[in-house]
Amino acid sequence: MRNWTIVVVIGLLLGCGGGDDGPPPSPEGAVLVFPFENSECTTGVDLTEDLSQVTFEWQPANNTDNYTLTVINLLTNIPQTISTSSTSAALSIEKGAPFSWSILSTNNESDETATSESWLFYNAGSQTTYAPFPAQIRSPEAGSTVQATANGVVLSWTGADVEGDIETFEVYFSENNPPETLLITTDAQTMETMGNVVSGQIYYWKVITIDAEGNRSDSGVFDFKVF
Repeated sequence: MRNWTIVVVIGLLLGCGGGDDGPPPSPEGAVLVFPFENSECTTGVDLTEDLSQVTFEWQPANNTDNYTLTVINLLTNIPQTISTSSTSAALSIEKGAPFSWSILSTNNESDETATSESWLFYNAGSQTTYAPFPAQIRSPEAGSTVQATANGVVLSWTGADVEGDIETFEVYFSENNPPETLLITTDAQTMETMGNVVSGQIYYWKVITIDAEGNRSDSGVFDFKVF
């Protein structure tokens, strides 16, 4: 009888300790589908003279229960968001404006999240030509504090255009806000330059993108501090 009691106790202990399956799986980033990257979206449904409804689509992401779509008007920097368990969602957005869009993946059993790539597009309007997308600043990030090298700080960005006819980038860099000092003008293939800096100083910079037709776009002003 004593042996049976010991076996039962051991069994209960093993049973209580065997339910730990580890942390829940983290969601993965969604793969964007439509609107296409660096494109003109012409499939919007007209709502008013200024607005159309665009349907955004993405592929299912592993370990994901819900998706949050974020669409940002690059002219105003005003975001719109919508959450869904589906792999598509529709939003009413301004015609003739450039936008970025991305997806945040979440899991009901996990605090972890995952973010997709961010794609740019123009929502079709009445114009027949488009300004380049505002340059996307890569580094230094806005509000960051960076360590300078002997040559200064690397300023880098990316540029894109629906028609693919970017000609130059103008980089403005200064201790004043807004920066009005032209640091350099680069060609369409050069999206990096050096800025001379002093320790402890805050700097402001922006990039103007110019295409073959003279259309211009402004990245907006970004700032960083040097150690």
